[in-house]
Amino acid sequence: MPAVSHAELLEAIWEAVPEGAEPERFAVRRDWLLRRVRPGERVLDLGCGEGAFTAALRDHGAHPVGVDVVDEPLRRARARHPGLAFQATPLEGPLVFDDGAFDVVWAGEVVEHVVDVAGWLSEVRRVLPSGGRLLLTTPDHPPQLLRRLAEDPDAFAAHFDPLADHLRFFTRGSLAGLLDDFGFAPVDVGSDGETLFAEAVRARF
Repeated sequence: MPAVSHAELLEAIWEAVPEGAEPERFAVRRDWLLRRVRPGERVLDLGCGEGAFTAALRDHGAHPVGVDVVDEPLRRARARHPGLAFQATPLEGPLVFDDGAFDVVWAGEVVEHVVDVAGWLSEVRRVLPSGGRLLLTTPDHPPQLLRRLAEDPDAFAAHFDPLADHLRFFTRGSLAGLLDDFGFAPVDVGSDGETLFAEAVRARF
């Protein structure tokens, strides 16, 4: 069987997603995001998919740019939202933007898919000015979930499927510690039991 690259895997996953499918927990995550973005701010929608959050940010009065590493969602985003800016960014390596280009970086359900989290966060920090904000969501792994998975081998195998596209698994504490390590302060991480909601400010150093 020929080897499949990470990029090819992501393309295959997107090809299987029905066009126009609403992002998971869209309303909850959109409302949380918009409460933290001010009209007029420059926002990078990092991992924009089909552009649902990019469009919501535009309607809110922000100035968003949507980027993704996969061609298929970008094709859909441009077709669905022709007045918005969407562009490709490399799967690995630097983002295609200048230092401090954005007031806010929004990464909704993205970090769990990232291979090089250190490099990714370094680039996120680079495109924010001092005082700029990273807003992100990712699935939560609270103690009760981990206990349930530990007691059910089939559920454990399904959740941590080595062929799935989720590569990273976060708790509230591990996500807060990671963001602190990469020069964000203050860091606020909350949870509703399913999703972690993180707001982190780029520190002045």
